[in-house]
Amino acid sequence: MSRAQMLLAYRENPSFCAVGQRLGVHHQTVQRCVERALADGPLAALDDRPRPGKEPTITPEAKAWLVSLACDKAKDHGYPHELWTTRLLARHAREHGPAAGHACLANLVQGTVCKILGREEIKPHKVRYYLENRDAEFEQKMAEVLCVYREVEILKKASTKGKRRGKPVTIVSRAMQLQAGHPQQKGNRRGSAYAYNIKALRDREMLIAAQAEQSYERFVSQWKPLRPKTGARVPQLSKTK
Repeated sequence: MSRAQMLLAYRENPSFCAVGQRLGVHHQTVQRCVERALADGPLAALDDRPRPGKEPTITPEAKAWLVSLACDKAKDHGYPHELWTTRLLARHAREHGPAAGHACLANLVQGTVCKILGREEIKPHKVRYYLENRDAEFEQKMAEVLCVYREVEILKKASTKGKRRGKPVTIVSRAMQLQAGHPQQKGNRRGSAYAYNIKALRDREMLIAAQAEQSYERFVSQWKPLRPKTGARVPQLSKTK
């Protein structure tokens, strides 16, 4: 919840508990915000207080320059490497950073480079690959699509000619299909007996049948009669009365 809403709500209703219930925060949070606004002013209460610690030495401009450098390839800057490493990037920044107007990068180390690039989610030493799933029948499908487009073009020309000459629509459409590259068709659709009219299919079926018969004969020839075990009783059928 923003501090500005706390101050505006407290101005309308000067009650810490009421403002806290209205905005969904603890009443002590509202109290600290109001007390700081009374002590330092309302504008100062909107910002965070200065935290302890060392001031950052690397400027935002230098960080932006380093991120832009990481987006380039190492070979574009005279290195034989294809990709950057954090160690190589830190060394390049130390050598060329001050000349580019960023003197704060003179003592840049590898760990600082990792932190800066990690905040931007940039990993110059890693490359993502992807696999493209190509259709094996792409060329055939492409040819069919091109034939359709070609049919449309021929249809526009043949429709006008057919109307002038008085040809039936079926003859005109069949002529367009032949011009577009479709194979010639004889008769109607192929029936169930079409496969038996091809000699190659019949020969292949006969070969499969012969191989199956030979395998069965070889399997039967390996059969051996089993002798009864010594001392084994021969089962006798009981006579029915």
